[in-house]
Amino acid sequence: MARNKNRTWAVVLFVSLSMVACKVPALTTQKPDVPIPQVFDGEPADTTTWANIPWRQFFSDPHLRVLIDTAIQRNKELKITLQEIEIAKNDVAFRKSFLAPTVGIRAGAGVEKVGRYTSQGAGDASTEIRPGHAVPDPLGDFSLAATASWELDIWRKLHNAEDAAASRYLASVEGKNFVLSNLIAEIASSYYALITLDNQVEIVQNTIALQEQALEVVKAQRAVGRVNELAVQKFTAELLKTQAVAYNLLQETTEMENKINFLLGRYPQKIERNKGALLSDLPTQVKTGIPAQILHNRPDIQAAELDLKAASLDVKVARAEFYPSLDISAALGLQAFKPSYLLKMPESMLYSLAGDMFAPLINRGAIKAEFNTASARQLQALYNYEQVVLNAYLEVSNQMSNISNLEKGVEKQTKQVDILNHSIAISKELFINNKAEYLEVLTTQRDALDAKLDLLDMKKNQFDAVIQVYKGLGGGWK
Repeated sequence: MARNKNRTWAVVLFVSLSMVACKVPALTTQKPDVPIPQVFDGEPADTTTWANIPWRQFFSDPHLRVLIDTAIQRNKELKITLQEIEIAKNDVAFRKSFLAPTVGIRAGAGVEKVGRYTSQGAGDASTEIRPGHAVPDPLGDFSLAATASWELDIWRKLHNAEDAAASRYLASVEGKNFVLSNLIAEIASSYYALITLDNQVEIVQNTIALQEQALEVVKAQRAVGRVNELAVQKFTAELLKTQAVAYNLLQETTEMENKINFLLGRYPQKIERNKGALLSDLPTQVKTGIPAQILHNRPDIQAAELDLKAASLDVKVARAEFYPSLDISAALGLQAFKPSYLLKMPESMLYSLAGDMFAPLINRGAIKAEFNTASARQLQALYNYEQVVLNAYLEVSNQMSNISNLEKGVEKQTKQVDILNHSIAISKELFINNKAEYLEVLTTQRDALDAKLDLLDMKKNQFDAVIQVYKGLGGGWK
């Protein structure tokens, strides 16, 4: 008879599991397959890349190195990112804790009064603990026991959840590296922008001195009747305009200093810098390596790949919810209706051991919704990975083209500045000898100032393009 009952339960269990298995959605694994060009446009197939150069070697300016060191220690965004790593690390420990049994101590005390004309009340009234001592009414309940519960990970649901948390932890580490890379690049770009402003202020001040001399010449010419008052007013207006430009540049200098101080996590103070840094030589040849290397060198790509792995594991966890779960619970301790009886052995001893299997069969809408959400997030992570890779390649490609065009532009702009500088002296000499109009002198001075400021901007952009290529290749965080 017992054997037949066991067979019946086994058949019921088998049929239930079969019904569950038939209703489980198919698992589709999404793998990143991003086609990427073999080489960067116009670059040879050389695996030497700037990404392997530590930032201390890439940036030789000692003032810039001090600024970067300070930012690494004090930047607030970087500190926030480090706390995100701690959060992800704690989540791994949280998920891992579900793999082990939960063990605890339970103590309880209570009292119960049941009706006399009930099965329990009638049984208690007719029961004697020992001769002449009936079960007390009301009945106390005192217990002290160790309990344990454990969900067997028969479908690797808990292990996959832990692995997903571990992948997100590693992604947060790569996220920190990406923040660090961006921070170093932003400080370096801001540093050279600040130096550019210093040089522009100096050029404007030299132009002001030149215009003041020209104004004195025009006044002398007016005194002898060679020019009229209009010429004096024109030169005066041009001088005032240039002085206003100087004040605007000084304001931009202050704001750029404060921007760098913000990145360094400190209140405004003087930024030590080398004003002649723009005269230093740029790298003669950019080492980009091959595009496939950015898949391993760029932290944002690594983070996106780890997020995709975590999302794939989340789908497996959600799918495992369709399968039966097996829980084991146990208890061992003491229980009695009077505290003085707790230590009477073995009468007061209690123990239990039970296994519980649960399989969802009907009304599984919440589980299906969770699975569909996990699948959609997996697709999101896949598209994000593809987008990050595409963006990384385009960043490097754009800056490589920028470097080439800026080099040619600086060459032309330098020639223009040289010609206009020579034209200033010629126009002044011709004006003194009454062979040129004063408007020609004004126009030449104005064009020369604009050309010099534009040349400095182009040189700054050259440095910035080199920095962006270094960051785009995955350099700066090592």
